[in-house]
Amino acid sequence: MARTIDLNADMGESFGPWVMGQDAEILKVVTSANVACGFHAGDADVMAATMREAVAQGVGIGAHPGFADLQGFGRRRISLSRQELGNLVTYQLGAAQAVAARAGGRVRHLKLHGALANMCAEDEAMARACYEAALAVDPELVVMVIAQTAQQRAAETLGAQMACEIFADRAYEDDATLVDRKKPGAMIHDPEEAAARVLGMVEAQAIFAASGATLPAQIDTICLHGDGPEALAIARAVRAKLEGAGWALAPL
Repeated sequence: MARTIDLNADMGESFGPWVMGQDAEILKVVTSANVACGFHAGDADVMAATMREAVAQGVGIGAHPGFADLQGFGRRRISLSRQELGNLVTYQLGAAQAVAARAGGRVRHLKLHGALANMCAEDEAMARACYEAALAVDPELVVMVIAQTAQQRAAETLGAQMACEIFADRAYEDDATLVDRKKPGAMIHDPEEAAARVLGMVEAQAIFAASGATLPAQIDTICLHGDGPEALAIARAVRAKLEGAGWALAPL
């Protein structure tokens, strides 16, 4: 039996006439789509179009909530109470569920975006506030977590269905958090380098940190950032490398 793994991408991040990413093409390569819910990016029309195409391609749909920060693309840190975090996630998840249902699909998973995700990777209580809110809406929801971080610990504590994620195009610190985008080497731009690195991590079931450290980790899904200029090339290279090594790709 073939080994199976999911390949996901963040998408639906265009806004009105302003286009970001190559969603239609990337949806032909990935198996799960994390669709922006209108707070950090996207709008109702973009969500609907993205989800309709995901359904047509047989790609799993996920809600991708972030901070209410369109200008900063959800990458600026915002301090919120636990109640506010829960409401933030609930609101965006509800919108995603409604749009997905009208598109003939359903929201299978939830993945936090940007600064919200990074803060929850550092703060288990914050992650728990977000995940508790989502699971109160849908207890069967798969929570996509950054592997070996506070996100994973929060999901485990809640007994959630969980998918542990690594990133194809990001460098890692020794604590399994992502290297800040402001630092040199934080992003990996070469498709072949990204693909070889992903295959190495998946085969080893470990995260390769920028320092050279190897961090054992459960790996269920691989993320591609759909907003980068190399996103489509990286997606194709990663898929080809995995399939060439005998991995089958399938939605969560």
